[in-house]
Amino acid sequence: MSRPWAPGAVTGLGSLPGTDPAEAATLVLGELPDLPHLPELPARGPGADAVGRTAALLVDLPVEVVVASWQLTAHPGRDVRHARDYLAWDLDALEAAAAGYAGPLKVQAVGPLTLAASVELANGHKIVSDLGALRDLTESLAEGVREHLSAVAARVPGADLVLQLDEPSLPEVLAGRVPTPSGYGTVAPIEPTVAQQRLATVLSGAAPGRRVVHCCGPNVPVDVLRSAGTDAISLDAALLGAAQYDVLGEALDAGTSLWLGVLPATDATITLDTARTPIERLWRDLGFAPERLAGAVVPTPSCGLAGASTGYVRRVLALLRDAGKSLVDQQ
Repeated sequence: MSRPWAPGAVTGLGSLPGTDPAEAATLVLGELPDLPHLPELPARGPGADAVGRTAALLVDLPVEVVVASWQLTAHPGRDVRHARDYLAWDLDALEAAAAGYAGPLKVQAVGPLTLAASVELANGHKIVSDLGALRDLTESLAEGVREHLSAVAARVPGADLVLQLDEPSLPEVLAGRVPTPSGYGTVAPIEPTVAQQRLATVLSGAAPGRRVVHCCGPNVPVDVLRSAGTDAISLDAALLGAAQYDVLGEALDAGTSLWLGVLPATDATITLDTARTPIERLWRDLGFAPERLAGAVVPTPSCGLAGASTGYVRRVLALLRDAGKSLVDQQ
């Protein structure tokens, strides 16, 4: 299956520091020319955070911040209006920075399981505790994501859109580790087949070959993500263990792309070897031919970069580009 990104492409995972959408869009288009993304700037406050931004995409499911948590409500409130304003400003900035751009462009949204583990029902329980509510949320999110992708395509007509769903809470949802409102219990685990179906519903909004799921936690359920139809799996290299090598090898053999988080998401001392070594080590341990590496792996930060300094972000993106180039040079 063809993918819009070329061998050696690198990308970010969404969030950046700062509050200026024009500056962020210019940075991403300039530093990630082969696979740029729509920036997220959570430092602006509620509604600019990943959960609030995605909740604002929901169709016919209004939300609002209630006691510091996003909650379903009868009518849209101030916070969701702010979220929609932030997104509109970000799209304006992207449109200006990407004038004349043609190529892959990534758009991020929180996936249905993590969103359901983050947003509350009116009674204070997480949506993930109610399978009917989870189904309704998923269908609403799928429609909202399709509309969002259409809006981005209209603003950047040369873009070949890639959808990234962020699912950091998926392992907790599957293991039954999402806390109840009291904090003394946990929500019953979601069956893997249900999680797969909900993910597939939202992923269907993007074209084949352009569907990515990011999970920056440990024990990423690779089989669930593959069965949901993802074309690429994004995870943190530092959290990978040998126990996952077989399932990763099977995914790569089947043509799934591996987006590997290799640089810390907060300020640290980093070099080209910091980025390149975990990629080469994993590839060697998996036993694949070196010439396949550049086409199968996309280097990324370990997670979003919102907690980093601007100077560090530029350093990360420059080293990722160098790492991607070195993978191509090894072919």
